[in-house]
Amino acid sequence: MGKDPASGMPSHMAGRGRCQQTQQMQPVTATIKFSPGRPALLPLSTQEDIALLKELQVSHYRFSLSWPRLLPTGVRDEQVNKRGIEFYSDFIDALLESNITPIVTLHHWDLPQMLQVTYGGWQNASMTRYFRDYADLCFEVFGDRVKHWLTFSDPRTMVEKGYETGLHAPGLRLQGTGLYMAAHHIIKAHAQAWHSYNNTWRSKQQGQVGISLNCDWGEPVDTNSPDDIEAAERYLQFCLGWFANPIYAGDYPQVMKDHIGMKSAKQGLETSRLPAFSLQEKSYLKGTSDFLGLGHFTTRYITQRKYSSLQGPSYQNDRDLVELVDPNWPEMGSSWLYSVPWGFRRLLNFAQTQYGDPPILVTENGASQKLHCTQFCDEWRIQYLKGYINEMLKAIKDGVNIRGYTSWSLLDKFEWEKGYADRYGFYYVDFSVRHKPRYPKASVQYYKEIITANGFPNPREVESWRLQALETCSINNQMLATEPLLRHMHVASEIVVPTVCALSILIAALLLTLLFRSCS
Repeated sequence: MGKDPASGMPSHMAGRGRCQQTQQMQPVTATIKFSPGRPALLPLSTQEDIALLKELQVSHYRFSLSWPRLLPTGVRDEQVNKRGIEFYSDFIDALLESNITPIVTLHHWDLPQMLQVTYGGWQNASMTRYFRDYADLCFEVFGDRVKHWLTFSDPRTMVEKGYETGLHAPGLRLQGTGLYMAAHHIIKAHAQAWHSYNNTWRSKQQGQVGISLNCDWGEPVDTNSPDDIEAAERYLQFCLGWFANPIYAGDYPQVMKDHIGMKSAKQGLETSRLPAFSLQEKSYLKGTSDFLGLGHFTTRYITQRKYSSLQGPSYQNDRDLVELVDPNWPEMGSSWLYSVPWGFRRLLNFAQTQYGDPPILVTENGASQKLHCTQFCDEWRIQYLKGYINEMLKAIKDGVNIRGYTSWSLLDKFEWEKGYADRYGFYYVDFSVRHKPRYPKASVQYYKEIITANGFPNPREVESWRLQALETCSINNQMLATEPLLRHMHVASEIVVPTVCALSILIAALLLTLLFRSCS
């Protein structure tokens, strides 16, 4: 996990250049070996991205494996994609050769289609077995080099948008039921994977297995109001405790069981819409985490809902609360995201107290671009990083056991239902060009300084980082502005010049033919 709390690295791969330079970085062409006798060459863009990670001097890198890529049908006994295994193995080797520790997520929302079609995806209890088999495959082929595993990344959002609102795959709207059933099976799948590693692989590989949970901080609107204090606590339990409490304490938070059970009874149901764990399952779940992965982006003010909802059962209605934002909070590019650094420290302290002082790895934290036009001078991201990392350092002084930090994200990328509109990257990616060139934003240089200094040495020096980072971003903006013209000129030179030459040759040949005929 690393001993360096303030020097992490972004959690998704990226491209080229550095902020203090105006020229593009030359491609890296090192050959990586997968196994004796089999030379392997990673795609050029992947090699460039690893070069970027080295340039940032990060200590570790978090990325996810694709279940469908490794097991196309989702079932290990049916088909294993050797090429997929070779790619990830080469990538892990390349990270290690660059002195970058891989932190690997097994499941970040991409489920093999056949498991959804055949079994109904995470609605089906059999998914726990298939996930365990998939996890075992990954432990077997990568575990000799990977020592930090995350079973799931932000499962709360995955089940809410996949089985409640239908915004994400598989697009189901099983309101008030589907997300709780999916979460129930995901929690048990996590435990099965942890136990499998603990029983079979840990003694040989000496690694660790955890889970990554995302949650915003919930602050009571009125800190003197018992109702608002309870509502804020309920917000956190429905957000973080939903998955963390079974893993650390063996069961769902009591407030979730009470509220969902009470509402289920009022709706005429004989049993709660929240599934129950058996005594054996509670014992099996408890303690199945070597560290807690914690993602955090923003904060909400919370107050008790004073009225009854007229809508049917849903996760939102089950909480009985209202979320508010302060209009003075700085806005980021995403509509839901505001910069509220003090909430980060409070969430970290809450997790430390609530779950018995676990080792915590911050797995996601970042800010999106504020405008849809191209922006390299991302000063708002610089301020966001400064505020949030400072609050994390304060939490460390409070006694929170933070082992590492990763920022979301290294480059602009696909953001689910937002597509490519929300840009969280340190590097701007031009998606209109086939090879998708990357351009450094000002935050690249600033983040690198934070990593090098392992924090913030003094206000004057930190301010000099900001000014230096912003000095060259306007030059990069000019570069990107002129690149379309250069591309058109390049296309013109590739098409027009050969065409003119060919026409000239044809005309010359025709004239010579006419000349010979006239002479004869």
